[in-house]
Amino acid sequence: MLIFANAKINIGLNILNKRNDGFHDIESVFYPIPLYDIIEFSIIDNKKTDYNFTNSGLQVDSKPADNLCIKSYLLLKKKHNLPPLNIHLHKVIPFGAGLGGGSSNAAFILKALNDFFKLDISEKNLLGSANYLGSDCSFFIKNKPALVSGKGETLIPINLNLSNYHIALIHPLINVNTKEAYENIIPDSKKKSLKELISENPENWKTEIANDFENSVFIKYPEVKQIKEKLYKSGALYASMTGSGSSVYGIFSERTELNNEFPGSYFVWYGKLS
Repeated sequence: MLIFANAKINIGLNILNKRNDGFHDIESVFYPIPLYDIIEFSIIDNKKTDYNFTNSGLQVDSKPADNLCIKSYLLLKKKHNLPPLNIHLHKVIPFGAGLGGGSSNAAFILKALNDFFKLDISEKNLLGSANYLGSDCSFFIKNKPALVSGKGETLIPINLNLSNYHIALIHPLINVNTKEAYENIIPDSKKKSLKELISENPENWKTEIANDFENSVFIKYPEVKQIKEKLYKSGALYASMTGSGSSVYGIFSERTELNNEFPGSYFVWYGKLS
């Protein structure tokens, strides 16, 4: 079975307060984008192994057992006696980029195994399994625009349609440590809610909607700040870092080619939003 697992962007990211459990309460809008990892699985006849994991595209440098594709499979295998599988991941979504690639892989594996093996797992239970695997994973079960709160696990569907717009996404191959990004954050629970701001046209977001992580990331990695500035100079209606970085995206009224604006080593991707 072939699976196309898409990425997401954050439109705004407010750090509201630090929780007693050491995590932070956030508010953000998650929006799916048509940038995909490709996953294929098939049944293994050999019963001596639980799974076989292979990888192409961007190379995964962790142990297979630590990969969210495998964690998702093993989580369902415990309850549903699944057969051994070959799982191949063709990785396109950059790592540590704020795009939710690993979380997407986990959620799409859960959904695909449920469908393929006719496990009849309810959406509620799929969401529970996804949340167990990681805070962002549950978003990709429904995979529709949502206002996100709590640690990232509380999702409220929103009516946000950006199908008239194009996106340019730039990743400078800088991996931002999320823990370090939080260190210089001063939580602020008094900000105007994204629920109100997101209903405005993207042309108005520039002065109203921000990603709180930019303050600390831009200081340590001025290169990331420069990407955002170049996107605005190229005509972006709105530009922002996504997640804790280091990918930066621009929303445009039409497709805009920016290849000459950035070093050849950068990951540069264009898409039509839906």
